Amino acid sequence: MQRWFDLAEVDADINSSVVAIGVFDGVHRGHQDLISRAKDLATSKGIALIAVTFDPHPRSVVGKDSPLALASLKFRLTLLERCGVDSTLVLPFTKELASLSPEEFLDKVFVKTLHAKHVVVGDNFRFGFKAAGDSKLLSEFGKSHGFETSVYERFNDGHEPWSSTRARNYILSGDVDKAFSVLGRYPRLQGVVVHGDHRGRELGYPTANLENPQNMAVPEDGIYAGYLVRTKTKEVLPAAISIGTNPTFDGKEKRVEAYVLDRTDLDLYGEEVSFDFVKQIRKTVKFESVDELVSQMGKDVIETRRLTSHTYNG
Repeated sequence: MQRWFDLAEVDADINSSVVAIGVFDGVHRGHQDLISRAKDLATSKGIALIAVTFDPHPRSVVGKDSPLALASLKFRLTLLERCGVDSTLVLPFTKELASLSPEEFLDKVFVKTLHAKHVVVGDNFRFGFKAAGDSKLLSEFGKSHGFETSVYERFNDGHEPWSSTRARNYILSGDVDKAFSVLGRYPRLQGVVVHGDHRGRELGYPTANLENPQNMAVPEDGIYAGYLVRTKTKEVLPAAISIGTNPTFDGKEKRVEAYVLDRTDLDLYGEEVSFDFVKQIRKTVKFESVDELVSQMGKDVIETRRLTSHTYNG
């Protein structure tokens, strides 16, 4: 998959494309369905499918707050590739881009750069200065500028739409298994393994500490069954994941750390890894003694082993 990080990087020889555009935060099941439909259109026309996304999130530039991310940009691009897009354009969302009128935005991106023959969007997609552009304007502009438009209602499970907000709320409340139903994959935190206080090793459960996830949707404090995935080797390792401040030891700093089951020989310092969350086992609590904590950790490992005994689906 080709990846472009600015309009100027797009191949000059592109003369036609099907374009699916959106923030695609997390590339959840709704996004996957939309891209699948765009892929079918591209295949039927015999032309490339290009996904257009934004970084940073538009609300971080034009809004009062930026929603916590469901995936790093790097992982988002991987997820889009898994969906079958041929190329992805990451538009730097700047104040300059935000100031373009809807018509200027469409002309600059779809007409002059991507030479779109068909544009696919969700029904809640807005664009242009003060988000003045909607699907009706997009469709009318396309008719006069040589491309068709398909607008799809937000996909749902029969109860409510699959949305980034829904997935984010599930993650923040610790319902990572419910988030899986929206994302179509395990919620993931990705980063480099850093040194902690090495207390886990002293207790017989050495842990890999993840660098502080920046602007990511982090599950609530608790113990989770999940997996540690090594980025370079793609090795998938069942792991008990802890999020919290280690209250038994009066800790103050929030940590995200994982004990890889049955592996005390791993040296992961400085290595990029991912933590994939399967299910919350329990909340974080303060134990009366270290022995009580260690006993509970043993039970957590048993439950983690049970919950990760199925086929990995990350």
